[in-house]
Amino acid sequence: MCTVSGATEIGITLPGPPAWRIMEPAAEAIRVTSGTDSYGAAVQDQQRHASRRIPGPHGRAVRLSVLDRSRTREGHDGPGALRDTVRFAQEAEALGYHRFWVSEHHGVPGVAGSAPTVLAAAVAGATRTIRVGTGGVMLPNHQPLVVAEQFGVLEALFPGRIDMGLGRSVGFTDGVRKALGRDKHAAEDFAAQLTEVLGWFRGTSDTGVRAYPADGARVPAYVLATGEGAAIAAEAGLPLVIGDLRGRERMLRAVDGYRAAFRPSPWAAEPYVIVSGTVAVAATEEAARRLLVPEAWSMAYARTHGTFPPLPPAERVEELAAGGALTDKERSLYESGLQGHIYGTEEQVADALAALVEDSGAQEVLVTTSTYDREGLLDSYRRLARVAGLTGGGGADRP
Repeated sequence: MCTVSGATEIGITLPGPPAWRIMEPAAEAIRVTSGTDSYGAAVQDQQRHASRRIPGPHGRAVRLSVLDRSRTREGHDGPGALRDTVRFAQEAEALGYHRFWVSEHHGVPGVAGSAPTVLAAAVAGATRTIRVGTGGVMLPNHQPLVVAEQFGVLEALFPGRIDMGLGRSVGFTDGVRKALGRDKHAAEDFAAQLTEVLGWFRGTSDTGVRAYPADGARVPAYVLATGEGAAIAAEAGLPLVIGDLRGRERMLRAVDGYRAAFRPSPWAAEPYVIVSGTVAVAATEEAARRLLVPEAWSMAYARTHGTFPPLPPAERVEELAAGGALTDKERSLYESGLQGHIYGTEEQVADALAALVEDSGAQEVLVTTSTYDREGLLDSYRRLARVAGLTGGGGADRP
């Protein structure tokens, strides 16, 4: 049973006894205990409404999943953003989303999620059935052996529920790259690093070292790409996670190339495509668009000031835009940041998602929406779950 209380601890139940307790100084917390699963009104409301399934390839309903970046908000601290992520994962599981992933960002004021495998452990411990993983661990920042060991530990603690999403990005700024001991060319070695990580799970390292407990474990691996990485995923025979939705034609070309070049592997017998991007659903199209405003402004600010800030309230951004407080460059970037996403009412979003899936042939959509308004965000995901006809309980039945 999952309840939100005023206790000062987060209870995490692992498969089998004993239960672990993480003590923390927060005023609000999450307690997960054993017993009959009950997620309350969210699932009941979901089942009361008629649903419209989004058809996927071969007539199967497309899967919907969540990537949460633990975005900080003005007036709220980083630890609160991390606790919000854990609570959000519980909500996503209750609504029936297939998987819940967390991200890796270093030295970014607007993102609290800097240690994805640590946060994934907290999420997995606070949930029961939803698949949990990373979107992703950035291989250029880490030694492949350590990455394999970390996912081996996660799989040992939460068997059959862990995903290993791997990306090729390096630090956001020169200072972050220097602090990580990397340079901007580190991403060029991604293919070799990926091969090495996978090798640790299969025991094929020529060092004579074995990566325990990863050695022999079966942790599904995914390659995160914006285009160029799609060829690496195809060569390795791995599922592809690709974005963003704003560059639709470029994305579709990369997907086509991935499918054409895919080589079956011990990890995947056939291509598997997950498209990722922002999706916002509300009672009106305008309300859905307003959910996009804080992130669009933060992106514009980052590109003009070199630092990615916490999310501001939509109202303040709209006042700045209306009052002429934005420079021409800021306004152009801000307005561009509002374009190309999927947003609107449930009916509008259902149509847009159906078109996206038909065009791309994707088996899954990974939703990455962030906004200042937490209740608006959760309401958007609830509406999206209804659009897709999801039912309670996340999907650890298969990767």
